[in-house]
Amino acid sequence: MSGDVVQTDVCIAGGGPAGMMLGMLLARSGIRVVIAEKHGDFLRDFRGDTVHPSTLALFDQLGLGSDLDALPHRDVRTMTVTFAEGSFRLADFGRLRVAHPVLRFMPQWHLLDLLARVGARYPGFSLLRSHEAVGVLSDRGVVTGLRVRGADREIDVRAYLTIGADGRTSTVREQVGLPVREFGAPMDVLWFRLPRRQGDSEGLDMRVGAGRLVLGIDRGDYWQLAYVIGKGADRVVRTAGLPAFRSSVAEVVPMLAERVELIANWSEVKTLTVRLDRLTRWYAPGVLLIGDAAHAMSPIGGVGINLAIQDAVATARILARPIRERTLSTRVLASVQARRRLPTVGTQLVQAAIQTSFLREVVASHRPVAPPAALRILQRFPALQALPARLIGIGLRPEHL
Repeated sequence: MSGDVVQTDVCIAGGGPAGMMLGMLLARSGIRVVIAEKHGDFLRDFRGDTVHPSTLALFDQLGLGSDLDALPHRDVRTMTVTFAEGSFRLADFGRLRVAHPVLRFMPQWHLLDLLARVGARYPGFSLLRSHEAVGVLSDRGVVTGLRVRGADREIDVRAYLTIGADGRTSTVREQVGLPVREFGAPMDVLWFRLPRRQGDSEGLDMRVGAGRLVLGIDRGDYWQLAYVIGKGADRVVRTAGLPAFRSSVAEVVPMLAERVELIANWSEVKTLTVRLDRLTRWYAPGVLLIGDAAHAMSPIGGVGINLAIQDAVATARILARPIRERTLSTRVLASVQARRRLPTVGTQLVQAAIQTSFLREVVASHRPVAPPAALRILQRFPALQALPARLIGIGLRPEHL
């Protein structure tokens, strides 16, 4: 791939779950694909990193289930929330009649590395690491590719179809100027890690305190921790000082009290600005956006990665033939959005309702928050715990190959 111009069938901005899954599936169907990924590798932390039953089923269909199983992970069958008055089970994945009735916690880099290795088996697959999409190429109102920038070169990747899978701060979305609807979010998240020790809880540990919620993800030898704060309160928390932050974490999660001193400085605490938005139109002539670039999700339920992968599967299934036959049109691109509208809108409505009815109160409260009535009903009737498990683990419209 020499020179400053490359010709391909499809170019994809972003090598995250949506971009890598779509690139691999299109290459698998005989289509030439170039993926521009701005990082040199996938070793990035501070993500939810959940793989849900619907996604595990897709890997089985691809014949990659055993490959995924071989990667480091933790499988969890229940989700529990702990309040001052006790623990309450939110979801029981074991009640789902599916091949994998679990929520899998797996560092995202393992998943992306697997997709990259599988994609590399196909002659039409090209992954440009350390190359960021910096501009959209166009000709008379039709998007014709991407300008990507590496350490010492720029390349014009000219393509029949351009895909924006470059996340919630999408360059493609910004440059194409597609209309977006903002829903807002009452919180942001501080991500950090602490060692995990023998005798700790396992899997997922969610605790609610006065004005705080801390979610712990079991990574085997360490906890990846999400500390939920009010929207824009990052500066307030940091100004209060690291000792106050450590003390707050220890108060909500007592088992970590003797470990919080290991948070040595603020550079170890990363901020995730939570957004909930959706493009009203995901496409324009020659371009389609999917995943977070089309619909930024709240971290509630950890569904973002799985919706992105489902987007990619639907996109590959709907567009592969029109790409090969050169019969692609905006009407065909619109059919991808139509297919994925129900799960996107439905999931965002649920997330917005949880933000408004529960999380807004949690981050604003100065006293312990009582468990919501719905959570109490789930304890009284355990069979109902299959409903949130299905919504989180399967979704409103699971895709199939």
